[in-house]
Amino acid sequence: MAFQVDSTLHRRRYDALRNAVDARLHSLARESGSGEVANACRFALSMKGKRVRPVLLLLSCQAVGGRISRAMDAAAAVETMHNFTLVHDDIMDNADSRRGRPTVHKEWDHNTALLAGDILLGTAYRSLLKTKTRSGAILAQLFTHGLLEVCEGQAMDIEFERQSNVRLRKYFDMIEKKTARLLSLSAELGGLIGNGTPRQVRALKLFGHYLGRAFQVQDDLLDVVADQKAFGKTIGGDIREGKKTFLLIHAYNHARGKERDLLDAVMKQQHDKRSGTLVRRVTEFYLATGAIASARTHVSRDTRKAIASLKHLPASGARSTLEWFANTLLGRNA
Repeated sequence: MAFQVDSTLHRRRYDALRNAVDARLHSLARESGSGEVANACRFALSMKGKRVRPVLLLLSCQAVGGRISRAMDAAAAVETMHNFTLVHDDIMDNADSRRGRPTVHKEWDHNTALLAGDILLGTAYRSLLKTKTRSGAILAQLFTHGLLEVCEGQAMDIEFERQSNVRLRKYFDMIEKKTARLLSLSAELGGLIGNGTPRQVRALKLFGHYLGRAFQVQDDLLDVVADQKAFGKTIGGDIREGKKTFLLIHAYNHARGKERDLLDAVMKQQHDKRSGTLVRRVTEFYLATGAIASARTHVSRDTRKAIASLKHLPASGARSTLEWFANTLLGRNA
């Protein structure tokens, strides 16, 4: 019962911060101007999501003794930057929907979506620069380096599509940039805005790094083990698209004979995406080669590393909520 009470408390704290971020994003959206591009920006920012990155920034600020009010502009900035990457990623992936709604380029067109993404990025910087702190120049520098790494990670992911085989080491290089970097940046910015010590800021950065790694591997895993209704996406979508996930790379490295031939075809996107048995057969190979078990081990290990890094922070409600959030990854089904 105690755990349930604590979990409810942390959920309420998380939801309160998420609602505060939503309110600030709504305010930012009103500043987008008029016209269809501005409408597309407002559409992108209004999409409901977990707001993981801004809430992580706010909790990190609190965890070192800082005030939420001082970090809200930066929190809105990281979420707006994240939405910029989503708008452009959807164009590159030719995705039709996101979070149950049409993507920006489907609701409008490619040119409008590209411009909307550009405006979102500019809006992110404008919001960040409103942050009242003596470390303003450092925040902008870190924000810029983080943006460049996220783009590098996306470029690596695109390059993987043209490669018939990808090593796990390269996969982790990619997710550390594309996924983990924005999480580690969020935690680091929060620590700096809260005037944390260098050791505390470093601890928060590591927390975000390991959390991001676990988050992405868990996302790969959910593509084959999640409940489809809760997941909100078609199970096995990564398999049909030949996406170089942790599962596919691990299984390919351990498969033999016909199993390897099929996975090779999936890697090279030479398989029949309409096959009714493709996802089932590949998932069976994932089980047989230990890919699913290994993915779960990686998620658990990186989650433990993330939580362990927080030992350098003083005990507080915010630190406890960070630990709670990391642990929710292990039970995530969507």
